[in-house]
Amino acid sequence: MDGQAEGRLELPQLTACFSRPSVGRVLLVGGGRPPTVEWLRQAASGREVWCADRGVAVCRRAGIAPDWLLGDQDSAPPEDWRWAEEAGAHTLEFPADKDYTDTQLALQKIKDAHPAAFVLLTGALGGRFDHLFSTLYSLAGSGLSGCLADESEAVFLLRGPESVTLRFATRPLALSLLPLTPVAEGVTLTGVHWPLRDASLSQREPCAVSNRVEDDGCRLSLGSGQLALTLCWREKGL
Repeated sequence: MDGQAEGRLELPQLTACFSRPSVGRVLLVGGGRPPTVEWLRQAASGREVWCADRGVAVCRRAGIAPDWLLGDQDSAPPEDWRWAEEAGAHTLEFPADKDYTDTQLALQKIKDAHPAAFVLLTGALGGRFDHLFSTLYSLAGSGLSGCLADESEAVFLLRGPESVTLRFATRPLALSLLPLTPVAEGVTLTGVHWPLRDASLSQREPCAVSNRVEDDGCRLSLGSGQLALTLCWREKGL
């Protein structure tokens, strides 16, 4: 069983070890703020690559042929869509007038194909807040494990009871905890300037924002509820 199946995720800027195992390595590339080519190539290594519509343009720029391409083609350049098809990608085209976003549909298809996968979403940050909100809560509601990340930010999703230990190749500028359920209970955070021990965090009063990592790692555990652990490496020019 490989490291990912044991609950280990490696990104260029960090390594995350989760208490909950996952089986399957999936990278989903969306049409939000694109990661750098170098970051994307490292993140794609050893992962099945899915693209949601305009994400195919990001993959083509990096020379990464996707395994799957889904969308309504409202934002993907036609030449990039053809490039992916000619490279052997499985494609699923949806009507533009639909109830779900391309990313939501991609998560549904990934869940069907890999029910216990860890999904790394990139091209999901920056841009419109409504898209980011929809993507984050769609991942939270999908039942899949995963995170949103690029070289500037990372958002890890935890469902209690669960814990994660992070080791940083590059220490982040800030760490925040955002409850995704009305209350997140049993929150313990170590390795930071303001640690927490068996705390309760309320969605109505998100107060665990802009903490500082004190060393090259930290650990977070969650008893119940859902929680987003966010990390920021660059505050300007995001």
